[in-house]
Amino acid sequence: MKKMILTIGGSSSKNSINKKLAEYAGSLLKNVEVVNIDLNDFEMPLFSVDVEAEKGYSKATTDLNRIFDKTDGFIISLAEHNGAYSTAFKNTLDWLSRIEGKVWRNRPMLLLSASPGIRGGKSVLDIALGKFPFMGANIIGNMPFPLYAENFKEDEIVNAELKEALVKLVKEFEKVL
Repeated sequence: MKKMILTIGGSSSKNSINKKLAEYAGSLLKNVEVVNIDLNDFEMPLFSVDVEAEKGYSKATTDLNRIFDKTDGFIISLAEHNGAYSTAFKNTLDWLSRIEGKVWRNRPMLLLSASPGIRGGKSVLDIALGKFPFMGANIIGNMPFPLYAENFKEDEIVNAELKEALVKLVKEFEKVL
């Protein structure tokens, strides 16, 4: 049976550069089933303990949690909003962590971030590198992807150094699946 890998772009933007980067990285994998998750397909109420106590978990939350249960690994590309996670991603993470504290199930993860700026989302990447292991992430590799509009065109990485670095990371990720 083929391994299943989830790609998640950490943004609710319809044209998310992080969704595109995560899906591109997923397309480089061989002999696995890649499932691309769009946060817009799992809309959840704004997290609060009061909402949780009154209404419990939404169907979207339990559905996504079940998908996480079945996956063998994650490729996550985080959007950086004011130096941190996007609200949509953080809210999803908050809800999922209430069901399963080890959200990432101790599964392998390739962690990316893309931005239009020179740092490539490095601030949010650093936050995730510090936090995700406590939430059960087995981070195999990570990479900021800077100057997205210059380096990713027509569904392809056009910067040879960045492409080579990502291909290398994907191969390392593949080895542990």
